[in-house]
Amino acid sequence: QLQASGGGLVQTGDSLRLSCIASERIFSTYALGWFRQAPGKEREFVVAISRSGGLTYYADSVKGRFTISRDNVKNTVYLQMNSLKPEDTAVYYCAADATIATMRRAPGGYGMDYWGKGTLVTVSS
Repeated sequence: QLQASGGGLVQTGDSLRLSCIASERIFSTYALGWFRQAPGKEREFVVAISRSGGLTYYADSVKGRFTISRDNVKNTVYLQMNSLKPEDTAVYYCAADATIATMRRAPGGYGMDYWGKGTLVTVSS
């Protein structure tokens, strides 16, 4: 239902773009977003975008560096990550839920309706 890709090994300051392809039903019905889980840490909210694409919400740690967008033709949500830091190293998960509010308020993403498999992002110093 959700398929994430685009992770890799980059250096500090580099950019990377993650993609998450959703089924047409999920893409047209749900808010979409990204969570991440760093080694030894709890999964955390990163960013979400509303079904219409008109609303977004970013975690403070990525605000100004990451940008989420939706491609309504390709049923794909993108996460453009710029100025990457070693602390951005994590497995990134695409998720879908009713609203961006529920996504950002759910501790660790608990209760999301749909999850994709993670994609690993490693930022070397």
